[in-house]
Amino acid sequence: MPSTTNTDASRPLDPPGAARPLRVVIAPDSFKGSATAEAVARHVADGVLAAAPDAVLTLLPMADGGEGTLDALLAVWGVPAREVVTVDAIGRPHTARYGVSADGRVGVVELAAASGLPDVSDVALQPLHAHTRGTGAVAAAVLDAGVEEVVVCLGGSASTDGGAGLLTGLGARLLAHEPATVPSSADGELAGRLVPDGGEGLARVVGLDLDGLHPRAREVRWRVAVDVTNPLVGERGAAAVFGPQKGASGSDVRFLDAALVRWADLLERETGIRTHELSGAGAAGGVPAALVAVLGAELEHGATLVAQSIGLPAAVADADLVLTGEGSFDSQSINGKVADAIGTLAAAAPGRPPVVVLAGQVLLPAQRARAAGITAAFSIAPGPIDLDDLLGRTGSRLTELAASVTSLYLGSARR
Repeated sequence: MPSTTNTDASRPLDPPGAARPLRVVIAPDSFKGSATAEAVARHVADGVLAAAPDAVLTLLPMADGGEGTLDALLAVWGVPAREVVTVDAIGRPHTARYGVSADGRVGVVELAAASGLPDVSDVALQPLHAHTRGTGAVAAAVLDAGVEEVVVCLGGSASTDGGAGLLTGLGARLLAHEPATVPSSADGELAGRLVPDGGEGLARVVGLDLDGLHPRAREVRWRVAVDVTNPLVGERGAAAVFGPQKGASGSDVRFLDAALVRWADLLERETGIRTHELSGAGAAGGVPAALVAVLGAELEHGATLVAQSIGLPAAVADADLVLTGEGSFDSQSINGKVADAIGTLAAAAPGRPPVVVLAGQVLLPAQRARAAGITAAFSIAPGPIDLDDLLGRTGSRLTELAASVTSLYLGSARR
């Protein structure tokens, strides 16, 4: 449920003739390296209440569908994270967090929690061998919890395996021989016919055995949060665009792209679904390709998916003022990120509430911000300041700035 201050979800409508209290929605993204979205929301709330003690606040920490989305959803739902023992992107034992909504209906899998780059940063990057099998094990735990819908949050991936590892984590098998020729005798003999994890294995796969797939995998709705439009393969594909960030050399990129083509060909033969040119399928090393083809997943704009999951559209429609924030407000902010989603919601709301961005730095011209539905954007920096000093003052500066913005809004509203 949304976190509220000075209100009750069941409060009656204001009586006729009564002055409506100021209603403020606070829906920030995290300030990377400085404060979580939940912490930012609390600091902003303190500032609003300092200027308007009777204000009714709705705190909805946001995320764009990538890293940090799990924490944002858990904060709004008011439930703790769950944990499962799995493996990281190079197969080492690892404990990953996941979430289940308070009503038990929605499960959240954050790819970075099990298959992310940070957890393998202590060793040399392995672009051909890194995989998403650990994320598949997390997804299996979510299915075991009995959810009806699984939200998969992409971002921070260490691998380029087309989601093959995620399928194996759910019980599928990738075969180096056609299923009909694989003996069903000794496990050791069968193991020799399975392809290895990672993009390297995709270059050898010729068969996909789904008999062992988790029994609930095809019974639930899968929603995948993506914030890019890159296709699976080609010059804008997963390997070419994102492979170098994961340690892939030029020759590795060419190898991985060819392997992904082979994988997409196999998925199309097995399922009838073509993912080669699918918009967004190149995210997170191509994970959406497997989810769409095998599990019927729906690809959705990440920030919009999160907004819907936490009830932000209805909250914005009832707001007088909307405050959001992020570390850097720049051209990316209005290209599918949190501020973009909130600006769109506010523009469609009956009262068209003003949207104000509080940011570590503001790099976007005011005209472009207004065109995206953002009324104004302010930096928390009090002037020339060292970055380390600013990071240490993020909370207090957010509170001070939120108080100033609220006072400015109240002064304008009284005219």
